[in-house]
Amino acid sequence: MSADTDDKPQPLIVHLMELRTRLIWSIGAFFVAFLGCFAVAKHLFNLLVIPYKWAVIWAGLDVAKSSLIYTAPQEFFFTQIKVAMFGALVISFPVIASQLYKFVAPGLYKNERAAFLPFLIASPLLFLLGGALVYFFFTPMVMWFFLAMQQLPEDGEVAISLMPKVSEYLSLIMTLVLSFGLVFQLPVITTLLARVGLLTSQWLKEKRKFAIVAAFVVAAVLTPPDPMSQIGLALPAIILYEISIHLARLVEKKRAEENAGRELEDSSDD
Repeated sequence: MSADTDDKPQPLIVHLMELRTRLIWSIGAFFVAFLGCFAVAKHLFNLLVIPYKWAVIWAGLDVAKSSLIYTAPQEFFFTQIKVAMFGALVISFPVIASQLYKFVAPGLYKNERAAFLPFLIASPLLFLLGGALVYFFFTPMVMWFFLAMQQLPEDGEVAISLMPKVSEYLSLIMTLVLSFGLVFQLPVITTLLARVGLLTSQWLKEKRKFAIVAAFVVAAVLTPPDPMSQIGLALPAIILYEISIHLARLVEKKRAEENAGRELEDSSDD
């Protein structure tokens, strides 16, 4: 039922059937994407290994002699399944998001749907921006940091070499992508909360010092225990927090203009 019509409310069974339909479409899209990704899982994994190759080159090592390993017979197979699931989630997300919107939209007023749609578009774009930052910059930097800790066999010392496992490398890059992708949703979340009046730009400014501490705490929890990735996640989070303050201020300014316009119309009617 659309909230801007005079139709009677639909019974609960109708909403449950609608939810079932949306879930079927979402699961179906994910399953089809998973099959396609699993068919090319090795190629997808090779794409994810490219940042590691860049790190090897930055460390001055021979790419041909640097490799990833797996120590259990089934390890690379399950790694390919994880790659396929990760790729399927990314590919099917637009379908899942659209199904979620179609389920929620009939219960919103027309102006609410118009306000919600930009956030539906901005959210995946910000997630992709965070993922791109991980792929092109932070993963090579993190792997370069780890590769630089190797010990070459000089002056009679024992060689200590990094030989990453395929599963551990995949877990690292997936953790970084998900962490940065979620952190990059901060402007969307704060702007939505500001629109509904749950927070203000002044409140965000007052809590800035706590937000900075929280950014480093969250970065320490979500990222590997190395300073490169932790600082690399905390700094964008702080920048995004400042952007969120500016966006909340714009929302408040727009709301004030709309309220002034209504008051002017009311006074002219009187």
